[in-house]
Amino acid sequence: MSRLRARLSRLPLRVRLVAGFSAASLVVLVAAGAFVYWRVEFALDRGLDTELAQASRTVAALVTPDGQVSDRVAADATGVAWQVMDGDGTVLAHGGPAGAASLLSSRQLDRVTSTPRTFDVGDFLPISPQPYRLHVVRLPSTPHLYLLVGVRRDHRDEALRELLGQLALAGIGALLVTALVGERLARAALRPVERYRRRAAQIADGDMSLRLDVPPMRDDEITRLGHTFNDMLSTLEGALDRERQFVTEASHELRTPITLLTSRVQLALRRSRSPEEHERVLSELKVDLDRLAELSEQLLQVGRASGPHPAGHCDLVTVTSRTINERRLADPAHAGDLTASLTDRRLAVPLADFEAERVITNLLDNATAHGSPPVAVSLDEPSPGWARLTVTDAGSGIPTTLLATATHRFARAEEARARPGSGLGLSLVDALVTEADGELRLCHDGRHASTGRPAAPRCAHGPEMTVTVLLPTVLLPTEPAGAERTTRASAVDP
Repeated sequence: MSRLRARLSRLPLRVRLVAGFSAASLVVLVAAGAFVYWRVEFALDRGLDTELAQASRTVAALVTPDGQVSDRVAADATGVAWQVMDGDGTVLAHGGPAGAASLLSSRQLDRVTSTPRTFDVGDFLPISPQPYRLHVVRLPSTPHLYLLVGVRRDHRDEALRELLGQLALAGIGALLVTALVGERLARAALRPVERYRRRAAQIADGDMSLRLDVPPMRDDEITRLGHTFNDMLSTLEGALDRERQFVTEASHELRTPITLLTSRVQLALRRSRSPEEHERVLSELKVDLDRLAELSEQLLQVGRASGPHPAGHCDLVTVTSRTINERRLADPAHAGDLTASLTDRRLAVPLADFEAERVITNLLDNATAHGSPPVAVSLDEPSPGWARLTVTDAGSGIPTTLLATATHRFARAEEARARPGSGLGLSLVDALVTEADGELRLCHDGRHASTGRPAAPRCAHGPEMTVTVLLPTVLLPTEPAGAERTTRASAVDP
């Protein structure tokens, strides 16, 4: 059975559809033909049985106790064949078309009890020379005698054979028609699929600008498949464009430190140097290599942030407090330059712990590298369902011309190119916040730029540079569904 199923699965879909449609039609036609045949056969047999029952009552009244018939003329007038037999099947009297030979075997006769029985003798197919329908009754006055009356079934069998032939011809014709119609319908239904396949083959050859031709006024399974496929192609094309842009920008940014390293090595090889000079050159090369390694690590982080977002959540208050304390412990001389005001309740956001730490670290790195102290961090819940993280510094801020594109990869102001960094920090933050269905806002001197999902709570800032991250909150497993959501500000101790 499994081998047959495997063979059928290798057939073309159109052939399988037509075969299935034809098989279903065959079952319906056979069932309908069987029902019609049964109803006609039942009607014909009922007519014969009525005639036999009337003749049996007439002849039974004429049978004497010794097995003879008192009035043969009246018995023959019924128009049926009749026989009177004893218990062992011997014919005592007969009339009509019936001869002296018993029309019924002794075994069949033994099956007759006080209830009359009906038997069909003679084959339906092939045609029997003497087909009879027999009605046998045990005579109540003389229980050892049996009365058999019968009529020939020639007309009945001929009518049924004619009906059977007509049903077979009609069924074969109907099956051919349904197979032809099914083949046409399957071909018409699969024609758009074949058209989509050819267009997909063209797209696979490299022409990503092509799209499937979807009829605008139709809405069925095929058109919905076409729309979904076109949406997928648009998404893939956008992803490929972003990857090409990323590779181009990364190549551009990597070219500078690599060129610088090559130049330093060439200069170092121009003349002989003392060990002290070699150590100095190696120290300079190590600085450049460290910058190159940092840039590569940031590129990897941006690539991971643009990929599938891991499921999970973290407490943003805990991660923010921990990150700030670690930075203060790492640089105690400037611990006072970093202030924080955090809510004292848990705020669970749809970011993994390391992702939330990366967001906070990048924002603080940007504020430290490109801003001026003091740097203030604020975390609160401006409205139910939202967490707001704000980082503010007293620096000159992002230029107005760069504010809208500051989250793009490698976007840097001219004056910032001399400072450490690669222009990937805000891009990484934007990717993580957007994947978490949040919003990133950049505000400076009354001007604002926003990326991600527009969040409900709005805020107004002064002239200082402010970066705001708004993230949707999720219900923690230990937090009851109807819990009150209250917040109050608390300072993180230096």
